[in-house]
Amino acid sequence: MALHVPKAPGVPSMLKDGARMFSGLEEAVYRNINACKQFAQSVRSAYGPNGMNKMIINHIDKQFITSDAGTIIRELDVEHPAAKLMVLASQMQDSEVGDGTNFVIVISGALLEAAEELLRLGVTTSEIAEGYEKALDKCLEILPELVCQEIKDYKNVEAVTRGIIPSIMSKQYGNEEFIASLVAKACIAILPEKTTFNVDNVRICKILGAGLLQSEVLSGMVFKREVEGDVSSASKAKVAVYSCPIDITQTETKGTVLIKTADELLNFSKGEESLLEKQIKDIADTGVKVIVAGAKFGDMALHYLNKFGIMSVRIPSKFDLRRLAKTVNATVLPRLTTPTADELGYCDQVLVEELGDTRVVVFRMENTESRIATIVIRGSTDNYMDDIERAIDDGVNTFKGIARDGRFLPGAGATETELAQRLLQYADTLPGLEQYAVRKFAVALESIPRALADNSGANATTVVNNIYKAHKEGNKNVGYDIDSEENGVVDANKKGVLDLYVLKYWGLKYAVGAATTILKVDQIIMAKRAGGPKPPKQNVGSDDES
Repeated sequence: MALHVPKAPGVPSMLKDGARMFSGLEEAVYRNINACKQFAQSVRSAYGPNGMNKMIINHIDKQFITSDAGTIIRELDVEHPAAKLMVLASQMQDSEVGDGTNFVIVISGALLEAAEELLRLGVTTSEIAEGYEKALDKCLEILPELVCQEIKDYKNVEAVTRGIIPSIMSKQYGNEEFIASLVAKACIAILPEKTTFNVDNVRICKILGAGLLQSEVLSGMVFKREVEGDVSSASKAKVAVYSCPIDITQTETKGTVLIKTADELLNFSKGEESLLEKQIKDIADTGVKVIVAGAKFGDMALHYLNKFGIMSVRIPSKFDLRRLAKTVNATVLPRLTTPTADELGYCDQVLVEELGDTRVVVFRMENTESRIATIVIRGSTDNYMDDIERAIDDGVNTFKGIARDGRFLPGAGATETELAQRLLQYADTLPGLEQYAVRKFAVALESIPRALADNSGANATTVVNNIYKAHKEGNKNVGYDIDSEENGVVDANKKGVLDLYVLKYWGLKYAVGAATTILKVDQIIMAKRAGGPKPPKQNVGSDDES
């Protein structure tokens, strides 16, 4: 007879065996804070232009070497529930602004670290959370006063390049001016008059070889493919785009045909051939010089396409096919029919070029307005080009932010120090225990200039003191100068180290939201995982393998 073992009283008695539960300050709050601190510290060392790279190998063994926090957290499968909240906050920042993911994690980690000290002094979590909320409201109230520049003309390449440089500098220090000018050119070339700017309209094509400085911007699209037929170039071309195969259409019913003589065999296939020839001739008669298809080209179809001098390009990706149709202003046709004048697209030049040892098909728009621009990145390794792509992505998102709100705040830790100084004055006016939380919020904001100084090898305490000293004298744009040998400070506005207003606005909101949510958790209840026990891992590649 099996003995019935009574379960522990309380919540665990309601759950399946194997469920775990943590509650109270020691078990839940401190554990969560500790996990988030560790996570924030690992990402913090990647902050700023002198941030260190991380080598990440994800769940499918793909290797990344980057200092981009967005990529680090996306590829690391973070499982801890509290650290996951920080990841979610930084992903929200990525989808809202497209940059500043590291900023969110560094600030929320610093806020939790500061909260731990207050908890040990006996301040309750709800008082800390309330204080943080008050401090956030005060920060968002002060932010508009700190605006130091505004871009009103989004088509001014020089002004836009200056605004994009800082976001690229933190990923690619040294190449920021060249990359920013590429991004500015590409974005301004396709900026629509009325509708909002779409990030997807700037396409990136990575081609191995040469160096970064050989990268260029093209109005139109580039595909790493060969053409299907013999015709390899066309200019001032009408373009027809199909999502179906360019081949003899299959009959709906399958039947058996008995053929007795050679003449019957010739006549049997002749019907199909003449039908296909007529279809392609009709397309050629509309003036089409280029046919783009999303599926295969049949041998017979290629023969007739070559006969009528039509260039044939195959693009298997539906996404790229739609983008190309947008570029040349064509309609994607689902069946092999003769296109009408409205369904045809137009491209100034379609040709095959050789970049390095890679052959590419280029759809170039020269005289007409293109809706899509392509940045061709050159580089020596795939990893390096991936990192450049991430920097360009941040630059394009910054342009989108400028197109929405062209205001800029001083960077290099200047905004955070000014906010911290104002918060310390504000804390003196508060009567309750929240003032301690507001003071700690100010200290948490210092973590940004501290991270910049630490990653540049300077003495962080001296740097922060020097910045505070300048701010007390009324220079609210002064931040840390990463180029100085000593613990120098610099006017961030004059040096052109700027941050988007929306980046700081949403970054602070999401960071405080994540920190207060984590603080308000007082119990962690983990249900038993689904599925049985995991099979033991085999010792693959070990010496004692039989």
